[in-house]
This record gives sequence, C-alpha cells and structure tokens, in this order.
Amino acid sequence: MPLDYATAEALRRTHPAWRLLAADHAPLIVSFLHQCFLVPNVRSLSEQELVGKLDDLLFHLRERHGAAEFPRSSAQYLDTWASDTHGWLRRYYPPDGDEPWFDLTPSTEKAIQFLVGLEQRQFVGTESRLVMVFELLRQIAEGTERDPHARLTELERRRAAVDDEIRRVKSGELGVMDEVQVKDRFQQVVATARGLLSDFREVDANFRALDREVREQIATWEHGKGELLERIFGRHDAIADSDQGRSFRAFWDLLMDPSRQEELSSLLERVIALDAVRALAPDRRILRIHYDWLEAGEVAQRTVARLSEQLRRFLDDKAWLENRRIMGILREVEQHALAVRDRQPSGPFMELDDFAPEVVLPMERPLFAPPFKPRIEQQVVVDGDDEVSADALFEQFHVDKQRLRANIRRALQTRRQVSLGELLDESPLEQGVAELITYLSIAADDRAAVIDDASPQTVRWHDAVLGARRARIPHVVFTRGATS
Repeated sequence: MPLDYATAEALRRTHPAWRLLAADHAPLIVSFLHQCFLVPNVRSLSEQELVGKLDDLLFHLRERHGAAEFPRSSAQYLDTWASDTHGWLRRYYPPDGDEPWFDLTPSTEKAIQFLVGLEQRQFVGTESRLVMVFELLRQIAEGTERDPHARLTELERRRAAVDDEIRRVKSGELGVMDEVQVKDRFQQVVATARGLLSDFREVDANFRALDREVREQIATWEHGKGELLERIFGRHDAIADSDQGRSFRAFWDLLMDPSRQEELSSLLERVIALDAVRALAPDRRILRIHYDWLEAGEVAQRTVARLSEQLRRFLDDKAWLENRRIMGILREVEQHALAVRDRQPSGPFMELDDFAPEVVLPMERPLFAPPFKPRIEQQVVVDGDDEVSADALFEQFHVDKQRLRANIRRALQTRRQVSLGELLDESPLEQGVAELITYLSIAADDRAAVIDDASPQTVRWHDAVLGARRARIPHVVFTRGATS
C-alpha cells in the first residue's frame, strides 16, 4: 500500500514509534530500553528493578551533562513512558503479585530496531539472502504444483543431484563452505531468530487487544449472553483462523516437537563451535534462543487463557444475576399471596381444565412383546470342599498419584521440561507397571504435557521378584505448568 501524505501525517501524530524517534529525550529512552530489554533478551522487568537501573544511568548522565538536563525521577520517567499518550512501555500487574511490571510495546521495539539498523555494519552478507529467496520460491512452486508428472520430474532431478554429490564425496571431492559463506549465513540465522522474538510481542499485543475489547463489551453489554458469546467467539475465531493465527499455530506445533528441539540444540552447538563463527564473537545466548521462543509463546498462550477466564466469569455472573432475578420474582409472588390470604376474591379465582396437558402420540406406542415367563428350578446349594487361597486379597497395593506429581514438579524446578525417561532415571519405579501406567495417566490428563506416539522410548526398572524389566512406551515430555 503506498504511503501517501495523509497516512504519513496520521502516523506522525498517533504512532508511538514515530513519537519516540521525535521525543526530546529519545537517546536516553532508546539506549536505556535497548540495554534493559533487547540486549539481554529479557521479556519483562519489575518496577523496582527497572527504577534501579534507570537511577544508575541518570546518575552518570547528570554527572556528565548536569542535573538540569534530566530533572525528573526515574519513577516519573517510567510512568510517562508507559502512559497512553506515549505508549512506549506496557505497565501491568502479574496474576500472583501486586508490584507493577513493565514490558516493551511492539512499536517501541520497531523504533529501536530501526535505529540499530542505521549503524555501519562491518560485514554485510547478501549471498545467504539470495539463497533463501531461491529456496522459498522453490518451496512455493513445488508446494502448489498439481501435476504429478511435473512433481516426479523435479524429484528425479533432485535425486540425481544427490546421487552425483554422493559420488563426489566417495571420490574425495568434499565441498566445504568458506568462512565468508559461514559468516553470511550465521548472521542471517541470528537476525531471523531475533526477529521471531519481535514477532511474538506483536502477536501478544493482538491477543491483548482482543482481550481488552472483550472486557469492554462485557462491561457495557445489556442484551442476551448468547448474542455476546457469538460475537466474541466470532472475533476470536477470526484471529485464530487468520493467516497470522494459522502461521503462529504451525510454528508453535513445530517448536513443541521434542525431536525438533533436540535437533535445533545440536545444530546450534555445532555451528557455534566453528572457527569462522567464533571469529564473529557471537552472543552465547543464541544457544538457548528456542527456549526464549517457548517463553515468549507462553506469554501469548496465557493471554488467550485470560480471555477464556474472562468469558467464564461473565457466564457465572450472568447465571448468578438470572438466579437472583428469579428468586426475586418468587419472593414477590409469595408476598402477594400472603397479602390476599385473608381477602379471598368472590367468585371463581381461576379455572383450569386440568392440572397437566394430556399428550397423545400414536407413533410412540410400543410394539407388542410377549410376557417373559421365568423358569425356576429348585436346587440345594452345597458347601464346597475346595480350599481357595486368599493371598491375592492381601497383595493389593495403591499407587500414590500425589507422590508421582511431586516427582514431576521437583524435576521441573531446575528445567523447563523433562522427559519421562529422564524422570525415571532420577526417581526409579517402585511399584512396577502400575506406577508407569499412572505416570502415563497423569500425562494424558495434563494439557501441558506432550505425548508423541511417533517417537517411542524404552524405559527399564528392576522388579524384586521378576528382576530386570523394560517397557516400550510413547515419548512423554512434562513441561512447566504440568501437574498443577
């Protein structure tokens, strides 16, 4: 869409990013927020911590430029930056605390990234982006091809290329990327990885806007709840079924695959160990970038959960109000009845044809069925002489689910996720197959747990009677929030 004069003028007056770039203290705001949030890749900071960091920065700036240059306190600056007029920070209260926290808004992050891009880069790679363009175009062309013959032709061409490369490798012709190509592609990886974190902030902002719209509609709604729910769920489905929503859902499903997580961790470690990459002095936090993606994605998921909670409260409040209205009507009827108890009306008060309507449906008459005549035989029950062992009645045992849930929570205190195999290595089975099935039952009932039938795993334990035992089960991963 072309950027005409009216659009540019509206952006200059209303967009927070433009206001930030034109602010009087823009260097202070941009440098401080960049160092606090984007450089360490921190999602949110408490007010106390953020005020402390800003106090340190203002102290050094006032020593250099004078106290009159920055006359306000740190708390006043943060309140101004988080106000609706500026919109550079988002101030909110977490569900389990009364201290305010701050997070960057998507507009502020775009402005900061724009300024960071203005710096002169020592190395500007272009080959990797061209290769990425060709690869994306090839995927689009192949993914939309409906002619089976054309697809087979392309697959055969690629198979021939792979066979040719195998022959060259076997003959000793091993093609290896040079340092320039490695640096080019690694910088493209880092830029794309950090761009995903920025996209998560924008997705979360869209869901928060939906949540705010729902709260406003609930607060001012005066009609039936069915119409409101239809409107809200229609809006929610529109976001979930949009291109952005479907892309986010596909990305989240791919990221939650344990095999993909292990593959990504292995690839990052191998690439960081290369000499050409070490020469760039990369940030070691790139090794856990996928965990940062998970954390950022969980924020968006919690926003959707708050939306569902708000709808549930609305339904509960509506049901309570309707019940209260019904009880009021019943009390009013009782009061009127008591008022006319001693003043009965003369003549017939009300005439009823019957106490209940008589409904006759000929097609619902049951078919004829002959009566059942039981056949009774008289037999004398004789006590048996066989002795049956009752040991099985005393060998029953109970698997304590709370103990198993405590094992899971204890393992997740030091990590974000743990597989069932790792959990059993730390807390071996004490009750055999019954305890293993209980673990699987806990995972099946928990939405935060992941069960992958396509990647089975083998677990082993020792039985006091049967000795070494093993079982082949689906790959189960418990994540934070499980067994809550």
